[in-house]
Amino acid sequence: MSKISCVDLFCGVGGLTHGFVLEELPVVAGLDMDPACRFPYEANNHATFLECDVSTISADEVNALFGDADVKVLAGCAPCQPFSTYAQRYEVDGKDGKWGLLYHFARLAEEILPDVITMENVPTVAKHAVFHDFVEKLKKLGYTVWFNVIDSSQYGVPQQRRRMVLLASKHGEIKMIEPTQVKPTTVRQAIGRLRPLGAGEAAPRDKLHVTSTLSDKNLQRIKVSKPGGTWRDWPKHLVADCHRAESGRTYPGVYGRMEWDKPAPTMTTQCYGFGNGRFGHPEQDRAISLREAAILQSFPRDYAFIPPNGKVNFSVLGRLIGNAVPVDLGRAIARSINAHLASAIPR
Repeated sequence: MSKISCVDLFCGVGGLTHGFVLEELPVVAGLDMDPACRFPYEANNHATFLECDVSTISADEVNALFGDADVKVLAGCAPCQPFSTYAQRYEVDGKDGKWGLLYHFARLAEEILPDVITMENVPTVAKHAVFHDFVEKLKKLGYTVWFNVIDSSQYGVPQQRRRMVLLASKHGEIKMIEPTQVKPTTVRQAIGRLRPLGAGEAAPRDKLHVTSTLSDKNLQRIKVSKPGGTWRDWPKHLVADCHRAESGRTYPGVYGRMEWDKPAPTMTTQCYGFGNGRFGHPEQDRAISLREAAILQSFPRDYAFIPPNGKVNFSVLGRLIGNAVPVDLGRAIARSINAHLASAIPR
């Protein structure tokens, strides 16, 4: 039996790692610069968290994490902000730390030569030279490379989240498994049974099931908001000045309610705020709670993000949840790797 080990670069709170763990693809360590990731990563996964900068870690250090593994899997979901449609600057020489991270991923891949490599990012990463450089580097190193934009809702994630997934192997053809769901999981199925809350309230037994407060005006706005509707449905006196202007009329998705019987919109780092997107609860007059956001990212309901005596910080937890790889997408990637290894390498 071959011993398989995975190292998760840019691991965050462990969305990808947890998906791998649930599919029995062993993860030995996760690396991330954000110290806030340590508790959730280690509390929910049997893996070590290393607070470090991937741009400075050596291949020898990463290789040591694999230990005596016969089969090495290197995962790397570099921060997606520099590749998003909001990014205005792009430096191909790697001077910008965020852009350079994918080049450092390629550096580690070249020096370690793991059996399998996987990467997840926003679809627009494919528009940039750094991604194509990454692919060409892997091909020159002898990897068979597959990549495509995946609809996460087809793999159990109750959310409209399209992501670029790359799989590469030293052992022949590898690809993503076929979609596991014909009908996507809906908001109702995901969070419909959670305890009702008002704006600014918290559940007594789950510190993460807590909602942000609403101003008087935003409370009036959400009360007249329809699931799937827009601020264009509101009385004129409630429409924000920025939306009255010509430049603001093309943003109907903000200040919106989700719909019960559809997947949620893409979770962002600001998903706890009613005015930050279509993050209003389908029927309760509030934005979704942090726990609801985590569940919509397909984290288990009992996934611990803070210690029992820890304090809830919306901006920190929103960032951790919104930036995470959805767990069920991680499971689908793990199944794809397991299926490939089962046919390519005697175990």
